[in-house]
Amino acid sequence: MSLKIYNTLTRTKEDFIPLDPDGRRVNMYTCGVTVYDKCHIGHARSLYIFDVIRRYLKFRGYDVRFARNITDVDDKIIHKARELGRTFEDVVEENIDLYRTDLKNLGISDADYEPRATQNIGPMIAHIQALIDKGFAYESGGDVYFKVRAFKDYGKLSGQSVDQMLEAVRIDKGSGKKDPLDFALWKRSKDGEPSWDSPWGEGRPGWHIECSVMSMKELQCRTLDIHAGGLDLQFPHHENEVAQSEALTDQPFAKYWIHHGLLKINGQKMAKSLGNFITVDDALKKYKSVDDIKMFFLSSHYRSAIDLSDDKLIEAHKNVQRLVILFKRLRKGTGYEMTSGGEQAAFIQEFADRFAQAMDDDFNTPQALSHIFDFVRELNKRADSTDAVNDQEFINALIVLRRICREVFGMFDTMFGEMNIGDIAEDVPGDKDLRRMLDERKAARAQKDFARSDELRDQLKARGIIVEDGKSGQTWRWA
Repeated sequence: MSLKIYNTLTRTKEDFIPLDPDGRRVNMYTCGVTVYDKCHIGHARSLYIFDVIRRYLKFRGYDVRFARNITDVDDKIIHKARELGRTFEDVVEENIDLYRTDLKNLGISDADYEPRATQNIGPMIAHIQALIDKGFAYESGGDVYFKVRAFKDYGKLSGQSVDQMLEAVRIDKGSGKKDPLDFALWKRSKDGEPSWDSPWGEGRPGWHIECSVMSMKELQCRTLDIHAGGLDLQFPHHENEVAQSEALTDQPFAKYWIHHGLLKINGQKMAKSLGNFITVDDALKKYKSVDDIKMFFLSSHYRSAIDLSDDKLIEAHKNVQRLVILFKRLRKGTGYEMTSGGEQAAFIQEFADRFAQAMDDDFNTPQALSHIFDFVRELNKRADSTDAVNDQEFINALIVLRRICREVFGMFDTMFGEMNIGDIAEDVPGDKDLRRMLDERKAARAQKDFARSDELRDQLKARGIIVEDGKSGQTWRWA
């Protein structure tokens, strides 16, 4: 099965065919953060989902060159600095440090290229001047605007006509725009604002031009294989990127456009005014495990909106624990290294194929997870029915699961790093009452008090825990 991607540009699923003549190199760009404040949980979803897509492309054998920018000059940053009574530079550097800490704590891979807007002012000025020379832009009082109506394909990404767009725009007072639809490529700086010399006077770049210039410069191409971002960026940001890039190069700016759905909190849009604004740091403190947060993200297709709630994080935690318990159960007392080879059992290969089919279908992580948990059930069943839990078959199963969890989903790194042969203690739930019940049941079994053992088993089942008795003793898993 070929890899298929839903392309926002064509509104269809398409076979993924890289532009590289050899079909292996992939140039991928995602819009990064604007560093005026701490990252929130919505940023975490975007960063993680595109990290998973990048990881899966590499898992499939593609040579991915990945760029993710940092917007470090913007109206929001300027306003934030004024609000705090601090310098523009201080706000930028502090929030870049916080952003990088969040990336580390989330276990998000570093980008191959992480350009900052302020380090690419020269190329932006050159791009803007070239657009003026070609008749696609004009200067007005120190500002430079892109002539939207001069680009005949404007609206092709968002699917809106110029007339539809015109209904939703207005000309700001004092603006030098010739047309309400025109957007800023360069802004004349006001007193106290960061500025750079340009042919049009002291100023700074507009937001949209940054991504066009930095993506083509860092990835050394005029057409990207993949451009990714949130659905909220499709218009006007990405639409404007298309216009200002293709007007200059006369080539498609990106072959595939990928947009993820947005995140809400208990059904509401996240906003500080509503008191439901959750930073990445706060989320990691509240939900304890980054793997729980990742499992929550994976449970919905990336193109779907997703609603964060405590109940959904509890469910995600239970699913994570199902995997943790299996990993530790099958590793307990084994004499094999996890890198061992051996023939692949048919049922393991079948699982690997199903996982790949799900991910090849526009990175369908919910379907991929369903195959993973079918595999978990099968392995638990086989472990219960054999005297040899340390059989090579189980080790091979763990190798496959570990590779998927680590290489594709970026999960369980700490656990696998600490997993030593023959030194695995059985996990128990964090709830003290549940732990007590499990310990009491184990003791009842040892004393052959089977009536009490069965009673406790039923009580635990009512609490969502399945207790099983096998050759290696009592084990448990979430229902």
